[in-house]
Amino acid sequence: MDYIRNDYQTILDRKSAKEEGSYTCYLFEKGIDKILKKIGEESTEMVIAAKNGVKEETVGEICDLIYHTLVMMVDQDITIEDVEEVLRKRAEKAGNLKQFHQVDKNS
Repeated sequence: MDYIRNDYQTILDRKSAKEEGSYTCYLFEKGIDKILKKIGEESTEMVIAAKNGVKEETVGEICDLIYHTLVMMVDQDITIEDVEEVLRKRAEKAGNLKQFHQVDKNS
């Protein structure tokens, strides 16, 4: 997962040192609403690709979603370490069955 760390650092660098023609800088200039809109779009595209069952398209959409999520994280001052800490805590709970409410399995 070094790629994610490297992408995060590049995005962090783009936020502090504007680069002409950078899509990342464009997103920061447009602000959180634009960043979140892109996350929503990429989420939907990922779901559609997965539903269509084309692995290569799904992987590409997952990468787009991760990138836009990293941009949001940098914008909101959320670090990779912040996420890792929550994941670590969740991993400690792995295997503990939680009680879930009844859900319609068709949705």
